[in-house]
Amino acid sequence: QLVYPYDFRLTEKEKTSICYLSFPDSYSGGLGDTQFSFRLRQSGGQRAAPYEDDGEYNREAPLTLQREAAHYFGYVYFRQVKDSSMKRGYFQKSLVLVSRLPYVNLFQALLQLIAPEYFDKLEPCLEAVCNEIDQWPPPVPGQTLNLPVMGVVIQVRIPSRVDKPGSSPVKQFNQENLLPAPLVLPSVHELDLFRCFQPVLIHIQMLWELMLLGEPVVVMAPSPTVSSEMVLALTSCLAPLKYCCDYRPYFTIHDSEFKEYTTRTQAPPNIVVGVTNPFFIKTLQHWPHILRVGELRMSGDLPKQVKVKKLNKLRTLDTKPG
Repeated sequence: QLVYPYDFRLTEKEKTSICYLSFPDSYSGGLGDTQFSFRLRQSGGQRAAPYEDDGEYNREAPLTLQREAAHYFGYVYFRQVKDSSMKRGYFQKSLVLVSRLPYVNLFQALLQLIAPEYFDKLEPCLEAVCNEIDQWPPPVPGQTLNLPVMGVVIQVRIPSRVDKPGSSPVKQFNQENLLPAPLVLPSVHELDLFRCFQPVLIHIQMLWELMLLGEPVVVMAPSPTVSSEMVLALTSCLAPLKYCCDYRPYFTIHDSEFKEYTTRTQAPPNIVVGVTNPFFIKTLQHWPHILRVGELRMSGDLPKQVKVKKLNKLRTLDTKPG
């Protein structure tokens, strides 16, 4: 519907792929807001990098956080609510942030601020936000950045290649004139691995080995959120080593690589792919490694749990996790 900034060039193929990847492809009855992410192969030649200092950033950034030349990351905030004024009876819209940087925490936090406002006020809101983001400094590894947006300041430190594992980064005291108090993100990219791996902890050693060997793995999950978190958790569990094969946190049957990945005439590609559509149970049953995940949930939220179970029956892979 809208692309901001206007001068950002996407090919038709990329636009179509982004549209399909921004909507859950197996949604029945799930109402409310959903966040997830995807990774998309760039089509049609090399385009100029947005920053001239691309090489410098990649030299100083950890291998796992380098800017990608051949892929885009998409960070999605999807809303589905009942609305009788719409023809289908539902308001369904996604706001997608496209970047070459794998800063999943930063961009999802940013979407949590922008998206609810955007669904309310539409285009003018997006224009104002883009103007603010245009003023942000480029990410410099090792620096703490204060990023103002919509009356909030997001404070985040960009990791550097020289950071020592396990040590907490040196605090930069550049908060003297920050009003309001900044929203401090502990990391631009690190997921809560324990929460993600909780359902499969018993297999963690084997999963780590599969990642190390670049084996083909399909993650079958009940929602794009669970699918994308699990795939990102798997590919990041090798850190500080970089996972060098392909990975798709969320993959749909409309993807232009669908035929390439589902053919039985050759061995499956070296890729970790996250899917939610039950169609894949059959299509990918010849893959050597299949990981089935239930809904991620922590103990203690029982009322929600009951609701989720009912939805799951309707929804996707009604098979035992494992």
